Amino acid sequence: MAQAGSSTATEPVRGRPADPGPGARRPRRLTASRREAIAGLLFISPWIVGFCVFTLGAMIYSLVISFSTYNLARNRIRPAGLDNYANLFADPKVAISLKNTLFYAVMAVPLEIVFALCLALLLNQVGRGAGLFRTIYYLPKMTPAVATASIFLLLLNGNTGAVNSFLGVFGIEGPQWLVDPAWVKPSIVLMTLWGVSGTMVIFLAALKNVPQELYEVASLDGAGPWRRFRHVTLPMISSAVFFNVIVLTIAALQVFDQAYLLFWRDQSNASPEASLFYGVYLYLQAFREFDFGFASAMAWLLFVIIMAISVVQMRVGNRFVYYEGGR
Repeated sequence: MAQAGSSTATEPVRGRPADPGPGARRPRRLTASRREAIAGLLFISPWIVGFCVFTLGAMIYSLVISFSTYNLARNRIRPAGLDNYANLFADPKVAISLKNTLFYAVMAVPLEIVFALCLALLLNQVGRGAGLFRTIYYLPKMTPAVATASIFLLLLNGNTGAVNSFLGVFGIEGPQWLVDPAWVKPSIVLMTLWGVSGTMVIFLAALKNVPQELYEVASLDGAGPWRRFRHVTLPMISSAVFFNVIVLTIAALQVFDQAYLLFWRDQSNASPEASLFYGVYLYLQAFREFDFGFASAMAWLLFVIIMAISVVQMRVGNRFVYYEGGR
């Protein structure tokens, strides 16, 4: 018989936690990886909330009204079934704008890749002052789109623009960039190349990660600059090229700022059909005609097109990408 004041089997010893007993559940301790995951989710929770409210919520709402007739001017909404999607194929301007957008993407994306890669290769060779040159090359990316458009309206003026004046020095008669339908899309491409520095920075980071030993071995084997670029540099940065191609393609298919600011801002567009891009026509339907049902259907058609092109790029491009993990 236990004496009074003596501790029982389940009584906690001073300074140690009580033994829960053989049948009790022990509290689970979070592992380090789980604690890290929870901390990460807490840090990005503002972005998750913003995405769900302002992006995902807006997407779901646009999908709903794409099956309805919603005119903001009349503040009236009624079901329309598949009428908006049927009107997409009946409206000739949808086909024209989609054709212009695809043509622009095919023209702009390769030029952006080549131009950004050339700038990155030049910066990669700079020793002293590399930071200064990176800053100078990146400044155009920081310029507001409206200011950039105003500059290019002056540069590309067919009569007094600086571009045609420069071509005139060599005896070349410059085109009417902003009037001639054949030169409308090239003028937008030129404006796009002005802000190519974001792609350049990605290429520069990839070039910095190429092992120098590979260049030394290639030089010992007698490889010249072109062969070193083709057989060493390009395979090692292929993942960055692949990423930039996908991102730039998505951005090109959503082009809006350049075309709208150059040709549609002042309501005096001399080449309406040549500069009618898909994003511009979607904007006109939504915020000038106030036909949000039709505009939402256009947005979802563009979403499907971008998804399809991205899937094709992923399946084809992965075959040419080198991964260090041996994928």
